[in-house]
Amino acid sequence: MEDVVSSHRQILEFQLAAGLDLPLEDVPVDRFAVSAEAIAKAEAARPPPPERRNESRVATAPTAVPAPLAPDAAIMEARRLAASAPDLETLRRLLEDFDGCTLKSTASRLVFADGRPGAPIMIVGEAPGRDEDEIGKPFVGRAGQLLDKMLTSIGLSRDDVYIANTVPWRPPGNRTPTPQEIAILLPFITRQIELSGPKVLLTMGAPATQTLLNQKEGILRLRGRWFEYAMGGRKIPALATLHPAYLLRQPSQKALAWRDLRALRAKLHEA
Repeated sequence: MEDVVSSHRQILEFQLAAGLDLPLEDVPVDRFAVSAEAIAKAEAARPPPPERRNESRVATAPTAVPAPLAPDAAIMEARRLAASAPDLETLRRLLEDFDGCTLKSTASRLVFADGRPGAPIMIVGEAPGRDEDEIGKPFVGRAGQLLDKMLTSIGLSRDDVYIANTVPWRPPGNRTPTPQEIAILLPFITRQIELSGPKVLLTMGAPATQTLLNQKEGILRLRGRWFEYAMGGRKIPALATLHPAYLLRQPSQKALAWRDLRALRAKLHEA
């Protein structure tokens, strides 16, 4: 009897070593089929995943990004838009929607104008700085405060003038606008001057003077000189002077600016 038990034990040990850990039955059982059936039942009992509506459509739908205009095309479009503006408010909206100049993408906001539209004097500077970019008005920083004092010295205030820039968006780092940027935006500032209709134009600094009055000399040679500016079908007197930002760096030149402003005031009475 002990020999039989020992023999069965050896058989069981062999079967365990061979990986047979389930008892054998009289009828063969397909364990793979049992496993597949159990998996199918588990999958059937699992709740369906939440419906994801339009997910594939959102993931695959391309985002339409308009291609930037080439410089020549941007200039032509600027001319077309500016010429179509019947008033300053429309011009502002058209300029705000204009995507032909890359400065728009780096600036915080459009800096269109300040003062009184239609005033007898229009002042044009170069481009907005950091303070102007934050507030949305030209000449509001230290240079703007000096401009206010300069106007006060000849009995004027911002309500007596209309102020704008040749470039309405701040260049990164307050750098000088490139010739290409100025050329693209030139139709807007010329139309702005025409729609405002000043009696006298005052250009501040070399960029504004050279751009609007078609001059190449430096501002120290141009300042204090009178030019004619073609505005629509007529010409108006235009005076070049020093930019307030330059005067902050070179306060010894303020006397020249005061002289220019007195000449401006005298010309205004003649116009």
